[in-house]
Amino acid sequence: MPTILITGCSSGFGLETARHFLERDWNVVATMRTPRADLLPASPRLRIIPLDVSDEASIRHAVGLAGQVDVLVNNAGIGLLGVFETTPLATLRELFDTNVLGAMAMAQALLPQFRERGAGVIINVSSSTTLLPLPLLAAYTASKAAMNAWTESLALELQAIGVRAHLVLPGRSPETTFARNAAPRMQAGVPDAYAGFVEGVFAARSGDGPVTYAADVVEAIWRAALDPAAPLRIPAGADAVALA
Repeated sequence: MPTILITGCSSGFGLETARHFLERDWNVVATMRTPRADLLPASPRLRIIPLDVSDEASIRHAVGLAGQVDVLVNNAGIGLLGVFETTPLATLRELFDTNVLGAMAMAQALLPQFRERGAGVIINVSSSTTLLPLPLLAAYTASKAAMNAWTESLALELQAIGVRAHLVLPGRSPETTFARNAAPRMQAGVPDAYAGFVEGVFAARSGDGPVTYAADVVEAIWRAALDPAAPLRIPAGADAVALA
């Protein structure tokens, strides 16, 4: 059976993707910064490996343990929600180091074996925030837009070696821990001049409307992994589909 390596499997889309492929008899390499064996059912087809995509040594170690991989899912990422003016440069560097350079580093680590076999799939989990400008998400959207531009150009290069690249663009997903994980990066606070505006943004986002569920993202990843005719960009979730 083929093998899929998924980054960021400790929760959310990554965890559900690992569970989905495992249930369908794939070999699954589920990577996490802090591995937890209790998150997925025990299986001889499952390996849980520590991985920090912002650390080159960690990437080399994980890829070495993984062995032959047929599909790479770059799902690991961090969120950032807040006023751009007061976002520290260190936080911006952390954001791009994980969301963009981490995915690039994973692709570079696995592409040699894809090239040797003339086959392989890279699936990059981006965001539907790149489809419509949204306040308080300027830096986060920029990181995902960079992922989009890289993937679109990369896909053209990879045609020469029989490898595919795809983008999955999820919408807003209350199921995930995005907002909770992004909160610590908002510690810089909000200048008084922005206070009323920020309150209005949060009030608007608390309303009803179409959202994305983990199952939507898993379905898009499954399609990209199996279907050679799948489009380069695959929106995932009712809100993402509407934007697209």
